[in-house]
This record gives sequence, structure tokens and C-alpha cells, in this order.
Amino acid sequence: MFPRLASFLILGLCSTSALAADPAYRPSFHPDQLKGPPVGRPNEVLVLGTTHLAGLPKTFQPALLEPLLQRLVAWKPELVATEDLSGLQCDFMRRNPARYAESVSTYCFETATAQAATGLDVPAANAEVERRLAAWPKQPSPAQRRHLAALLLAAGERGSAQVQWLRLPAAERRDGDGLSPALVEILDKGLTRRNETNLIAAEVAARLGHERLWAVDDHTADSPAPAEDEAAANTAITGAWNNAHTAARKQLDERLVAGLDKPGGVMALYREYNSPAAAAIAYDSDFGATLVEPSAKAFGRMYVGYWETRNLRMVANMRDVLGQHPGSRMLAIVGSSHKGYYEAYLNQMHDVQLVGSDEVLR
Repeated sequence: MFPRLASFLILGLCSTSALAADPAYRPSFHPDQLKGPPVGRPNEVLVLGTTHLAGLPKTFQPALLEPLLQRLVAWKPELVATEDLSGLQCDFMRRNPARYAESVSTYCFETATAQAATGLDVPAANAEVERRLAAWPKQPSPAQRRHLAALLLAAGERGSAQVQWLRLPAAERRDGDGLSPALVEILDKGLTRRNETNLIAAEVAARLGHERLWAVDDHTADSPAPAEDEAAANTAITGAWNNAHTAARKQLDERLVAGLDKPGGVMALYREYNSPAAAAIAYDSDFGATLVEPSAKAFGRMYVGYWETRNLRMVANMRDVLGQHPGSRMLAIVGSSHKGYYEAYLNQMHDVQLVGSDEVLR
């Protein structure tokens, strides 16, 4: 509260001319033109824009993803980042229910069952996971994998627990070593859970011998609209979305989804969602439209501010992981509307080289 007040006081002392925006101004410093490193492997990032698999028709069979999985495995990423909230972020959000209660309910994995089985809360479980992975053997026993899966569930890292489950032989996927029957049920259901974390990210990671995924989503910019503004904000945003670009995008989506069960259908969808034109289509139908909607309270501008903040923080989470693993290949799987923002923000980083998806998805 007080830092914000101080900022306003300082601004009030500035002249009007100093605060006026100069549309001709451009910064002279361009991080994207100062790429490193001078020696060693670069950090490479492939951003895979995806549809959310949970929204596909129930007739969609996960086996149809095999051509995509094979191409991603052939690229050999060493890190796989997903559009999931980390357990530690969810723990923070749970401690701030006035702002984040709805987001926690929507996006966070409930860890109470795993805490009861392991005796560890989210921060303690995360610390224990890091300790064990730092000394992880090259050939862990099934018991060690089961215990790590239990710890990962307690840490709120369900996607990484799924990787451990996939790496176990089917006969070893049972309770014990910290896994209660209730936790085994969660992991078993995850084998067919229809989302891109389970059916794409965890599969790729397990096939490549990874021990975990990296949850990089961020919802700390979430904030409930005041009750008196909720209806007006909803009307303004949905009204902005009602445009010709959205209609064209919907028709394209319907055509691609209708062809998923045909030969080459899955790859056609992923090539389209990752095409050079996809980011502009998403912008024109969504964020560009809301940016200029004319409501008196500027609800569209608030929405775009949230969207940009979320993507910046997601990319910061990815950069954090890459900073801890210099010279790595990262596959970042994210909803297709994020892809353009991911790539634009990642490209500003000195030690990140983007990889086009055309070659991988060919």
C-alpha cells in the first residue's frame, strides 16, 4: 500500500512533459541481438503450441498421438516444461485465499492425501525431492521410484510423479514405499488422464529417461473482479471476442478436430497450431480485440495486462530452470495462444536460442 502511494507522490512531482509518452522512442539496448554463450552448448527451446486435450471429443483416442510423440522424442529434449502450477506456487496461493481461492480450486493439485501418506507438507516434500534427486542412482530400484512418486505427489508435482509411474514396469505399479492405495489410484488414473501433461509431456520424459517434468505455469496475476464489476467485465470481454477473427479461428479448429481420427490428422493439427501465422490469429481474435474494447473501466486492458504478466512469469520460470541447467534442450508444451508470447519473450534472453517447430513436426 505505502510503496504504491509513494510512487504516486513521486509521479505527481514530475512535469507533464516528462510523463508524456513519446511514440518515436525506441530503446537502444536489444538483448535479443546479444546472444551467447561464447563457448559451450547454447540453451535451445522448442515451444510446442497445443490444443488442450481435455477439450477434445471423447471419441479421440490417445494412441493417435504416437506420431507426435515419436517426433518429440527424436528431438531429444533434456528438460520438459509444462503448463502446470508448481506445488510451491500452489502452496503460496493457498496461504492467500482472499485473492487466490478460485485459482487454487481450479489449477492446484490437492496434496492432503499425499501429506497423510508421507508426513510431509509441500515445502518439506519439495526439499526432500531435491535432496533425493541430487543423489539419485543411475539404476534406482522400483521401491525407490515408488517412494519418489509419493514424495512428488506430496510436493504438488503430479506430472513428475506420473513420469516415475511410467518408468516403473507395470507389475511394480503398486502401493507401498510411501504410496497408499489412494495415491496409486491417482497415478493409475493419470495413465489415461486426457491432458497434454500426462499424454504428451510425461510420455516423452519417460521415454527419454527423465526423472521429472518442470511445471512453469503461473497464476499469481489472477485476481477476482469486484462483485459490482463482474457482469460488466464479462460483457466487455466476451463482446470483444465476438469478431470475425474468432469466427474464422473457430471454423479452423472445428475442421482440424474433425480430422483427428484420419491419417495424419494429429500432425495436421499440430503443424497448424505451430505455424508462423498462428500467433497473429490468436492475437487478432483475442488479445488485440480486447486491447481496444471501449468500456469505461478498461476491462479489456486489464485482461491484456493479466495475460502479458502471466506469460512473462511463465517464461521467467523457464529461464530459471535453464539457468540451473546451462547448455540444455528444453521442450515447452503450452496452450497454443501462449506460443507467440513465449517465443517473443524467450527471444529477449541472452542465453536462449529458439528452435522452429517446422523441422521437428515435419
